[in-house]
Amino acid sequence: MAEPRYKPVKHDHSAFLKKAAKRRGFNGAYDALAVEYAVINEMLTARSRAGLTQEAVATRMGTSKSTVSRLESAGKHAPSLTSLKKYAKAVGCTVQIRLVPQT
Repeated sequence: MAEPRYKPVKHDHSAFLKKAAKRRGFNGAYDALAVEYAVINEMLTARSRAGLTQEAVATRMGTSKSTVSRLESAGKHAPSLTSLKKYAKAVGCTVQIRLVPQT
């Protein structure tokens, strides 16, 4: 049986940031989570490119939809490298990590 494909809702992240930056305290909070947001953005982009739902990714990973939802959200739970690798494989990608010297 073929996996269901979905049409992702377009999200203008630049417009979102411009509007959100007007709120008091947003910039500091956003900056503190910059790396987490970058990882999540990569994950969502990869899933969207693969045309998969969270449920389809969960099935491929051998986990639950709620686990995938948690992986795709910033907050208390930072995904492990093992989880990122499973997610990447499920969406047809590999994980690449770079440590960049601070300037």
